Amino acid sequence: MAVVNLPTHLSTHKSLEDLPLLRSPDPVQLDNIKAQLDLVLLALEALANIGSEQMLQAADQLNLAEVVADRVALWRLRQSSPLRKGQGRKRLDVEEARALVLIVARLTTEHQDLIRRAVTLLEQLTEQGRAPHQAALLGDYLDRFTNFYQERMEEDQMPTSDQLTHLALKLLIDLLFYSAPNGARRLWLALLDRAKE
Repeated sequence: MAVVNLPTHLSTHKSLEDLPLLRSPDPVQLDNIKAQLDLVLLALEALANIGSEQMLQAADQLNLAEVVADRVALWRLRQSSPLRKGQGRKRLDVEEARALVLIVARLTTEHQDLIRRAVTLLEQLTEQGRAPHQAALLGDYLDRFTNFYQERMEEDQMPTSDQLTHLALKLLIDLLFYSAPNGARRLWLALLDRAKE
């Protein structure tokens, strides 16, 4: 198998130890973390057309194959989000949550140019008073995000179309922050912070 030389900012070794944990989140906080993480991955899927194969590849590159071994393991981790249809098959522990954070940071870094382009487009359209759907890149992203959300999440608390658009755009901006060199730490601290709300 060919060895791919990653750019320096990608090859920097990140580990679970880089993500501080002063005390373990309680079950409710862990539920919030699971939901937020799944939404971030959903946004990344919708924007960059990332599937489970790329997520597993990132896990392998980060030496997290023990935590995220295969498609079934990944599906179970994602399915643990309280927002998901038929959720509750797997309880996500803190180490698994931190592993997903590192995977998100790796993937957002790999797709940083695309994320930056989408956010720049969003800023330009907002300044011009135009709807995000008017740009093909953003329109496709919003459509895919909405479709993914409606297919996978519980129907009894389904947000309106406007709420989903707002959520998708907020997550898009978040992705830009997570693609920065300290993105994993930013995401982890944001998750811990939001879990308290």
